Amino acid sequence: MTTDEPVAADTRSGDLAGLPYAVMTYFIWGLFPIFFKLLESAPPLEVMVQRVIWSLPLCLAILYFRKEMGEFFSVFRDKKALRLLVVSSLLIGCNWLLYIYAVFTGHVIAASLGYYLNPLMNVLLATLFLGERLSRLQLLAVCVAAVGVATLLAGALDTLWISVILASSFAFYGLLRKIMPVNSLPSLAVETTILMPISLVVGLYYIGLGDGRGFGSDAWMTGLMIASGVVTALPLLSFAKAARLMNYTTLGFVQYLAPTLLFFLGLFLFKEPLKPVQIFCFALIWISIAIFSFDMWRKRKQALAG
Repeated sequence: MTTDEPVAADTRSGDLAGLPYAVMTYFIWGLFPIFFKLLESAPPLEVMVQRVIWSLPLCLAILYFRKEMGEFFSVFRDKKALRLLVVSSLLIGCNWLLYIYAVFTGHVIAASLGYYLNPLMNVLLATLFLGERLSRLQLLAVCVAAVGVATLLAGALDTLWISVILASSFAFYGLLRKIMPVNSLPSLAVETTILMPISLVVGLYYIGLGDGRGFGSDAWMTGLMIASGVVTALPLLSFAKAARLMNYTTLGFVQYLAPTLLFFLGLFLFKEPLKPVQIFCFALIWISIAIFSFDMWRKRKQALAG
């Protein structure tokens, strides 16, 4: 199966083309807790399945108007692509559910830590599976970030499982999207289709429960549940586009935008406690970003001069 989204392994043009998609994606994801806090009266599992249920119609509608339904159906005849999408759908479903749980239970900073850890896992996966290599400055940036995350892990053992599962599930999801032989929108539509049967069963169970907390309880809550499909689908589409265009290591460092926003929301909006070790980690993370950004700027300057 062919794709009109070229994979750019280590090209400056690919990074530049994918950067707007990456920035938009991580900015939206960084503000997600504000939206999901509006839904916290409902069980996390119900919110997760409603995200799936309302994402699929949007994806199919866009595919129809873009005349790409043929590609959507063709995925189900491509056994290799379908196997990859089954795995990626399970990974993103796990990530969605745990993220919602973290927001609902007051662990936004733990979620932030998970997404700080995620770019380091991206670098590891890129080295192991994609053959990408780091320059000396990039390696230094990774080491500085790793020290920061390690100190934060030591001070947050009670929520370590949230951080690790969020980081690993999304790192492997991103890797699969990087190598996926399917365009971003059809693949997202297939993922939500795979998750749809269990989502419908769970959604109907909660509606039948009738506890007045979730979908159908009132117009406001029902509208928010439906809107969750839109806020779920749009950034995932832009992420898939960025993952196909950009060097995976570069994409990993752009990702620090989302956990930084999460960190500030947890600290200032949701009033979660901040430990000195967290401040130390935050400082090291931004030092690593500065080193990595300088290395990228230096390489581009040399390329233009040459």
